[in-house]
Parts: sequence; C-alpha cells; structure tokens
Amino acid sequence: MDRQYDVIIVGCGVAGCFGALHLPSDRHILMITKSEIEESDSFLAQGGICVLKDENDYDAFFEDTMKAGHYENRKESVDMMISSSRSVIDELIAYGVDFEMKDGELVYTREGAHSTNRILYHEDITGQEITSTLLEQVKKLDNVELLDHTEMLDLLCEENRCDGILLRTKDGEIRPVFASHILLATGGIGGIYDNSTNFPHLTGDALALALRHDIKVENLNYVQIHPTTYYSEKKERRFLVSESVRGEGATLLDKDGNRFANELLPRDLLTKEILKQMDKDHTKHVWLNMMAIKDLDIKKRFPHIVEHCLENGVDPTKEYIPVVPAQHYFMGGIYVDLNSHTSMNHLYAAGETCCNGVHGRNRLASNSLLESLVFARNAATHMLESDQVRAWEGRSPKFLPYVDLSLDEIAAKYKIDLDWLADDAARVEAYKDLVWDEIDREEQEGNSKS
Repeated sequence: MDRQYDVIIVGCGVAGCFGALHLPSDRHILMITKSEIEESDSFLAQGGICVLKDENDYDAFFEDTMKAGHYENRKESVDMMISSSRSVIDELIAYGVDFEMKDGELVYTREGAHSTNRILYHEDITGQEITSTLLEQVKKLDNVELLDHTEMLDLLCEENRCDGILLRTKDGEIRPVFASHILLATGGIGGIYDNSTNFPHLTGDALALALRHDIKVENLNYVQIHPTTYYSEKKERRFLVSESVRGEGATLLDKDGNRFANELLPRDLLTKEILKQMDKDHTKHVWLNMMAIKDLDIKKRFPHIVEHCLENGVDPTKEYIPVVPAQHYFMGGIYVDLNSHTSMNHLYAAGETCCNGVHGRNRLASNSLLESLVFARNAATHMLESDQVRAWEGRSPKFLPYVDLSLDEIAAKYKIDLDWLADDAARVEAYKDLVWDEIDREEQEGNSKS
C-alpha cells in the first residue's frame, strides 16, 4: 500500500466497482472494504434493476418513482437516473451481466408500486450477478489495488477539504493514505439494527464521520422496512424474500389463510398492513403463499429463495412461508449533488451511504442498483473534470507537504486522537450513537412539524 493515490474508494459493491471502472488506467486507485470482498449488500439484491424500456415509459417511470417516494424526491435526480438507465444497462451487458432473455430479447418483470414491467433480472440473485461481474472486471485492472479487511477509521480533512483517510490494515496497522479524490461507497446502516437484511458490519461508519466533520447529511430518518423477510427465531441477518415473488403473483395471508392486503403496495404501506395484521392476529409473522403464482415454475424463477425455504423445513410448492418486516434500505445519507459530490471538497459518496434525492421518503423497488450505478459513474466523470480544471490552473494537491510526515505528525495536523481510535469497541459504539442520535433528532423534528 502506498501513501498517496489519485482516488480512494471505500467499499466494493456496485457503486465502488462502477466508479473504479469509469476512471482511466492512468489513475492510481485504492479500493478497500472492511470485510470480505463479496460481503456487500449489492450481492444480496434479489429482485432486479429498473430500466427505461422505451421513450413512452418515461412519464410512468418518473411518476412511479415519485409516488413511491411520497413526492419528496429531487426531480432532477429522478430524471438523471431514468435518462441514464439504458446506457448503464448496455454497459452491464457489455461487461457480461447475464440478464434473463427470451428469443433474443430482454425479459422484464414487475414489482410493487410499478405500473408496468420494467425490471431486468437474473434468476433471484440479480445483485450477485451484477456485482460479481463488475468485481471481476475491477480485478483485471492493473491500476486498482483492492484490499479486504481494511477499515476506514477517520477522514483526513481540514478547511472543508478531504485529503484522504486514516485506515487500519488487515494486520492491524493504522496508516494515513492521501488522495486527490475520495469516494465513500460504504453501504447502509443495517448493522445498527437487531433485525435487518443487511450484513451486520454495515454500521454507517461514513455517516458517523460525516456527522463528526460537519459534512451535510439529509433524511437520516428515512429508513425502509422490507415487508417480507423469512421469519426465524434466530438472531441473524434476515433472508429477503424478494418483492418479485409478489410481483409474480404470490399472496399474503393471515393466520387463518385469508388474503388481507394488496401485495403490490409500496413497501412502507404494505409493511404497515402486515404489522397491523400481526397485531390483530397476535402473531410474530404472516404467511406468504407462493403456490398462488401461476404460469411459471417457482423453482426455476426463484431457485435460491426456494432453496432457503427448503433448508429451513418449508416447501414453498406445498406450504406457506412465514414472513415478517425487517430493516432493509436507507434512503437518507450523506447529501450529494448530481455529481455525487458532498458538501466537502474532493469528497464524493455513492450508493446507499449517500442521499441524492432519487428515492424520497420511500424507495421504489429495484431502483437502488440503478441509482448506485448512475451516480457512481457521475462521480468518476466529475473527478476527471475537476482534475482537468486543476491541471489548467497549474494547481497541485494541498496535502503534498504532509504525505511523508509521521503518523503522529499527521494526526496532530488533522486533529485526530489516535488513543481514542485505538479503543475499537468504544469507537464503534460512538459512531453508532452518532447515527442513532441524528435519526432520532430528525424523527422528532419531523413529528413536531406534522
């Protein structure tokens, strides 16, 4: 590992990978993840990825996204995502992503709150297909250094300028690393919840650092609960039963086997219906009936969901599946503009850790993979434009005099308490508390306004 790079990318899900793939080969890039390389939530996305089917679908796609987000979305961001969708899909296919095809044409499916079929998919593991394909492309790049079990501890920043990060290597060494641009693609906040579909190590570290360093955040209380995760008594990451299952015709049933809701409601509204039914029935879950799906073989369409059910003693071709809502997705985050640039110079954020306004108060199903890819690409483009401007003006990075300083000198320069960072348990809890405090503050502020 070097002391200086052109770009540092924290996270290696779809946002991190797509960002790296859109930077030229002469850029020296460091990518890090604090767990295994394959343990990003991008791998867990089951349903699919939205795309503008044709020009006639634009208005409906826009309205579906706005309606699901309770019209709190930033319109310019929604337009950016939709208008960029086809070019992103074309790139994914060129990289080798294997979307479902029939007679040489892409197959589109539908999920809750969509007015038409506009979702591309690969079995019931679309996120894994896209992320693994992009990751393999990144691994081929000679200019990218990819490190696992390497954790970002703090940002190196002063005067509203981010110069790099302080990280801890797999061997436990704390090291400062500088870069002209930093992209935070660290995922969501499921790790701060008891019940979540997210990997437990995703604890909102980037958000906590944004709060510590007065970087603008937005809507941290906008947290999406997924209506249907597989119910278990075990304390573990909840297994997602994709919305596509309901999109294909599965029904929700109460304790007596009666259908009680419109399964294609937006996620937040359907979650309320399920929780209301659970309260009425005095149960810990409701039932999902995949046997109601007609005209397709669920073993072929949803092989991994069926496999998970069978492993837990339930045959979805003959029995109902126990499902319960759980924390799933984070619509708020570090505030970014259309270029995925934060309120701090040279600092970008993309994917679930940021808030570009696409989702509003509630995410429309299968917009997340698309949104992450579109805005990560925008970040890379803006970095290159910034470098051109700096070159024309004859400017060099302001951090250059600090690169060869000792760790203690750098810590003093950036006002970092190394002793405090060394207490890992205290730091992790403090970062979680920062995020929770802001969520609670925004929730209370929202309640007072209403």
